[in-house]
Amino acid sequence: MSNNSSLAVGIDLGTTFSAVAYLDDLGRPVTLQNGEGDKVTPSVLLFEGNDVIVGKEAVKAFATDYAAIAECAKRELGYRMFGKQLGGRQYPPEALEAWILNKLRMDAQAQIGQFDKVVVTVPAYFDEVRRKATQDAGYMAGFHVMDIINEPTAAAVAFGFAQGFLKDDGTAPDEQTILVYDLGGGTFDVTVMRLQGSNFVALATDGEVGLVGRAWDQRLVDFVAEEFIRKFGIDPRDDANAHGRLWREAEDAKRTLSARNKCTLACDFQGHAVRSEITREMFEDMTRDLLDRTAFTTRQTLQAAGLEWSNVDHVLMVGGSTRMPMVAQMLRELSGKEPNRSVSADEAVAHGAALHAGILLSKGAGKESQFRIKNVNSHSLGVVAVDVATKRKRNAIVIPRNTPLPITARRIFKTEKANQRSILVQIVEGESSSPDDCVQLGKCSVRDLPKELPAQTPIEVRFKYEENGRLTVTVLVQGTDKALHHELTRENSLTQDQLDSWRQYISGVPAPAPAG
Repeated sequence: MSNNSSLAVGIDLGTTFSAVAYLDDLGRPVTLQNGEGDKVTPSVLLFEGNDVIVGKEAVKAFATDYAAIAECAKRELGYRMFGKQLGGRQYPPEALEAWILNKLRMDAQAQIGQFDKVVVTVPAYFDEVRRKATQDAGYMAGFHVMDIINEPTAAAVAFGFAQGFLKDDGTAPDEQTILVYDLGGGTFDVTVMRLQGSNFVALATDGEVGLVGRAWDQRLVDFVAEEFIRKFGIDPRDDANAHGRLWREAEDAKRTLSARNKCTLACDFQGHAVRSEITREMFEDMTRDLLDRTAFTTRQTLQAAGLEWSNVDHVLMVGGSTRMPMVAQMLRELSGKEPNRSVSADEAVAHGAALHAGILLSKGAGKESQFRIKNVNSHSLGVVAVDVATKRKRNAIVIPRNTPLPITARRIFKTEKANQRSILVQIVEGESSSPDDCVQLGKCSVRDLPKELPAQTPIEVRFKYEENGRLTVTVLVQGTDKALHHELTRENSLTQDQLDSWRQYISGVPAPAPAG
């Protein structure tokens, strides 16, 4: 069966849960159920011999085969290998993400037919390295990744659609400013967006990589484990399966405390047991510092957008962890507004991605876009330079954070000596003046410079940040009319041959034939 060129889906590739949506015949986003009949799929893998099981069945093995379980692989994107061995082998985290995406693809195709085009979402705070790894995961899963889109932006698009901003008659409600507070299991982002008719404009974005919904679960795990140690002198976290059972109990307890004022969290290990009664008030006290950190980031983002709370029309909550009553209460006190829950915390991001995928299909068919997205970069882009006074390396920022995208910036370097045939440009992302405290994007090697260049010859390096946060680099030698050969070498990225091999292995889909 051939792929349907007029069909594309949007995927919310989440740290703890993932979802797929497409546009129905009326252009409305619809969430597709997975093979188990659920709207969301746990982003969990179980390695069982030569088989890789993804989703609900993998979660069931937490208590018995935790050593063979891979979870939260999204948090390790950008590293060379996933931190845990699985079946005696290590895997690149993007390969684990590809297995999740492949299940979503197969389950979706069973319902809507063959397709390969997809828009995948990423946290707004993802750096360029993690964005590329996400695109690579999509490729390995047999997809043609049309684009990647920020999760809060996708949620804003879904909200805008629901509010009537994308009406066919061209009319739209008055301009609105929304703050998207996105707290998922594995990511936390805040984005301020302005909806102006069919324009969705990001004004500022921020987040914290380590501050995630699972951090709340961790507090419950540690609370019970410490009580176990006090009573019996042993730590259930030292045993993989006991730790896995405790994680599941903690996740269930967090959900229970969102609906009830108290719950009992049980832990059994080596013939001993504790039953800890935890009230919602206790849970809120033990996690108050986490909530305060999200409040700080929210205030910072609003300030970066140059706005006051009086300028914000809606505070939109996205991500499963926003179901905790403490989150809505904090946002209510912070903003003076009732948080908006009009879009599904679990489905909004996938819906926005599906709407974006539909627009890209229309553009590819020569039709006019129904809406336009204008994003900002979440991290400053810089190059490693040497401070003339101190001789120390420093981060020379080329594109500051929260710059509207796409943007092209240039920087002039000079050859150090006569007849220099190459230069090396190290590219970093981050706000610190020290390159060591930034994310190393890669190195751009410019070789085969023209012969007999005098010392101090200017070399122009152009950086182009795309709307999706991906980077391209062009190098020009002043006085010549051509761009020189260059390559952006990333330490932890897979080669094209490796990507093709993983694609065949995971999805069974061969690499596409070369263009031309």
